[in-house]
Order: sequence, then C-alpha cells, then structure tokens
Amino acid sequence: MAKPAKPPASFEEALAELESIVQAMESEPLALEVSLERYQRGIALVKQCQERLAKAETQVRILDGETLTPFEHGGSQ
Repeated sequence: MAKPAKPPASFEEALAELESIVQAMESEPLALEVSLERYQRGIALVKQCQERLAKAETQVRILDGETLTPFEHGGSQ
C-alpha cells in the first residue's frame, strides 16, 4: 500500500501538482492501479484547494466587512 503523500505547502503547489496529474492522465497510457492512485491524489488536492480558497474568501470577507460585491469585467466589447 502506498504511503500517503504529504500535503503541498501552498495553494499554488497543490494546483501545480493537480495540473501535472491531469496532464499525465490525459497523455499517458496508465495501468488501472496507477490511474486510481492518481485520481485519488487529484481528489485530495481538489479538496485542499477548495478548503484554502474558502479560508481565503472568509479572510477577504472579514477584511472587507462582509461587503463583497460581484466582480464585473471592465473590458469593452
């Protein structure tokens, strides 16, 4: 049984690892066991990213006094 991978130190590291896993799974023929291991790692990374984003959003809400407004793209069309 594989040893659990340690969590990435940052959101950016987690996202980079997730992108690497996705690229490998899309481009390489992998054995079923390897595919499942990478899928499980990917799911763990997605959860970590979601948790970190939720914490960041909470911090922004606190700093902004709960007055967040929807982002509107300012580009002309």
